[in-house]
Amino acid sequence: MTLRDSLLRPFAALLVAGLAGCASIPTEERHPSDPFERYNRAVFTLNDGLDRAVLKPTAKVYAELPQPVRTGVGNFFSNFDDVRVAFNNVLQGKFHDAASDTSRVLFNTTFGIFGLIDVASPMGLAKNDEDFGQTLGWWGVPAGPYLQIPFWGPSTARDAPALVVDFYTNPRNYSLSADGRELRDYWEVLLILDVVDTRAGLLSTEEVLATLSEDRYVALRNLWLQRREFLVRDGAPASDEVWLDELDELEALEALEEEGA
Repeated sequence: MTLRDSLLRPFAALLVAGLAGCASIPTEERHPSDPFERYNRAVFTLNDGLDRAVLKPTAKVYAELPQPVRTGVGNFFSNFDDVRVAFNNVLQGKFHDAASDTSRVLFNTTFGIFGLIDVASPMGLAKNDEDFGQTLGWWGVPAGPYLQIPFWGPSTARDAPALVVDFYTNPRNYSLSADGRELRDYWEVLLILDVVDTRAGLLSTEEVLATLSEDRYVALRNLWLQRREFLVRDGAPASDEVWLDELDELEALEALEEEGA
């Protein structure tokens, strides 16, 4: 049996078992956006176990590094991400924001030493947050069922396929196909560093989850779906009635992520 088969077969069994178990959950107990809860909980347990065993401990060690180092790493990868953000702002017809995103890349890449220093924000060029899933939502594509993606985390039927577009519109990923094994190895290390840096920035958000529900799966699902809808609508409420407590949670989450970045 190949390594690929040894990795895929247990996951395939988990997928089949999870989907089969969905039918055993009474319909009235299901969250309307989470019809595959049994499967999602199984994948959440897998992801959470890997996170607790490997990623979270690594992120905690990384968080002990000096703040300027972590800020530089975050800025470096954020500079690549601004290209994807600009692309999606164009698709959404937000040309002013797209111009701002493009200017951020130009200034941060040149004057900011390849993005290590964020010189654009003090100039009034604010960091935006857009991806292809948000673009689809902006054009009216419904989110669809909530999904937990193995080795990734929360998503939806709309956002999961959009990750492919996000991958190919982020210039950092093109370096993976560069000639020369040594360059690819070097870049793979940088990508791992990006994942660890992102996870370190989310350490503080776990405190928010603990206050929302004793069930970590439910807390993560509800907050993620609310925040996702918040981003798709650019902060506009879904109806005339504004749920202040949910918006407060979203603002707290945003503040914690910015504080940890």
